[in-house]
Amino acid sequence: MFDLSNLGPNPGATKKRKRLGRGPGSGHGKTAGRGHKGQKSRSGGAKPAWFEGGQLPLYRRLPKRGFKNPFRVEYQIVNLYQLEAKFDAGAVVDKATLESVRLIRDAEKPVKLLAKGELTKPMTIKVDAASKKAIEMVKKVGGTVELLTQKQEGEKQSEASVEVAAQ
Repeated sequence: MFDLSNLGPNPGATKKRKRLGRGPGSGHGKTAGRGHKGQKSRSGGAKPAWFEGGQLPLYRRLPKRGFKNPFRVEYQIVNLYQLEAKFDAGAVVDKATLESVRLIRDAEKPVKLLAKGELTKPMTIKVDAASKKAIEMVKKVGGTVELLTQKQEGEKQSEASVEVAAQ
């Protein structure tokens, strides 16, 4: 009978540790399995996996592409079916409540509402952004969507920051 006092790995499931450089009797002494001389026998002698022997490497043969946009806004996504499962009719859904029911990780980061799934209960939803279809579906069941950050159409980032600085 098995109990905690006689648990152990199955026979053959574990290998004996290979102790290198511990004398001729171990079978892995002297050169420690590295053979004699040569680059690979030396300390720090391994070349990186992408080294191609001096040939122009692949990462330099291919052209550069794209760039990292420093102004990119990364939204935390919430779908209608998730709200349907977690909230009752008439609930006020904001970032704090979304974080408390673990639909988002961080209430400081922006949230976007998408229209995946169905919504049958009316509720007030306060998010940073929402798809047109999601807003339409929420309004259809008698709910409202309040957008917290309104970006005006065609407004550049620099113009918005200049207006804020002027006030």
